[in-house]
Amino acid sequence: MQDEALRNRVVVITGASSGIGRGAALAFARAGAAVVVAARREGLLQALAADIRAEGGRALAVPCNVGDAAQVEALAQSAIEAFGHVDVWINNAGVGVVGPFDEVPLVEHEQVIRTNLLGTLHGCYVAMRHFRQRRQGTLINVSSMFGKLPGPYWSSYVASKFAINGLADALRQELRRTGLGGVHVCSVMPMTTDTPFFTHAGNYTGREIGLPHPMHDAKKVVATLLRVAVEPRDEVIVGYAGRIANLAHALAPKAVETLFGLETHRLQFRKAAPSAFTSGAVLHPRPEGDAIAGGFRKSA
Repeated sequence: MQDEALRNRVVVITGASSGIGRGAALAFARAGAAVVVAARREGLLQALAADIRAEGGRALAVPCNVGDAAQVEALAQSAIEAFGHVDVWINNAGVGVVGPFDEVPLVEHEQVIRTNLLGTLHGCYVAMRHFRQRRQGTLINVSSMFGKLPGPYWSSYVASKFAINGLADALRQELRRTGLGGVHVCSVMPMTTDTPFFTHAGNYTGREIGLPHPMHDAKKVVATLLRVAVEPRDEVIVGYAGRIANLAHALAPKAVETLFGLETHRLQFRKAAPSAFTSGAVLHPRPEGDAIAGGFRKSA
């Protein structure tokens, strides 16, 4: 039923060169959708599109830095020119940097906000204009449980994810007031997921990034994206740990935040091995980390 519902749908996915975005592109294409994949790493995008076409699917690769509004506008136009319209837009591109707030270079905090929050806002803007014209469409923002439950040392990432969730809430309120029942805005919030995100993250702690347990399989997030594209829901938390944490936080927010902060500090500064400072892929894309999984689950 899901594959039938997705057949011939047109899906735009940002951050598609690796991780959840890459997995989603392959899954949507195998379900019969035409996919438009976007990211900064053009070579990986073109290879992904070629893989999809080799399996008999339809794909268009569009290099795009989502922090640039003009490039996101061009992405939307390319999708419409190639396939006539867009049915599902997935804002998935994201970066992060870990470290004491005032020891991380300000330019990297700003870039996290530019990519995660402004990149999502740019995608929402072009998608919502298109969906309003068609009076139908599904917008999916890949957020994080860090948009519900704050954690130390990921300050700009947390700020961006809280803002993304707030943006989606505001858009849903607008849709209810304007009666556009065919347009949906969905927030998908994974708990810690095994993707190359941790390979790409900036790190100013002086230690390797502490990996929390449990770390969920990216396939669960991909399956959720397909399900939400067919049966839209306002918010979906992916991973049992996230659902437990969300419930506990609702019941005892201060206690949960204290425990979460202590555990994050322990993982990052007491258990992690020494490591050099790095900006990762925050400012500029890097070639490593091109798969769906990051290979961290056993380490966590």
